[in-house]
Amino acid sequence: MADRLPSDHASVRTERAAVTRSGGTRRPCLELPDALALDSGDLVRLVLDGDEYHARIQADRSGLLLRGAYDLRSEAKDPGRAENRLVGWLQTNDREPDDALDLDVLEPGERYGLRLPGERVVYTEMSSPSSSLQDIATDLDG
Repeated sequence: MADRLPSDHASVRTERAAVTRSGGTRRPCLELPDALALDSGDLVRLVLDGDEYHARIQADRSGLLLRGAYDLRSEAKDPGRAENRLVGWLQTNDREPDDALDLDVLEPGERYGLRLPGERVVYTEMSSPSSSLQDIATDLDG
């Protein structure tokens, strides 16, 4: 059974992230704080307004970025024409470059929640699959 975890719970660490633009694209992306200790290429889950998406950590000369969040893990690896849920969320919430956002660490290295500064969010805690199930999924997903 899934539990509920509020963003102001003692077990949730919150880091400050910023909206930015990177490279030749005009689409917004998210600049991540160094405190997350993530590496370029890592795949994480990102919760936006209660829905969970998949994202790949990327890097540019200024640091680590999240350029998009996608419905499927395979889309995060190769976005192609997949719908970028992060860009949609940023536009819906009128976030522009240099705007700050709160990034909640729900499971370090695995699962994060993004919210507007000062907003309280209640996340649905999801239990992670067992390592053997995760290994099978990774093998199938490539």
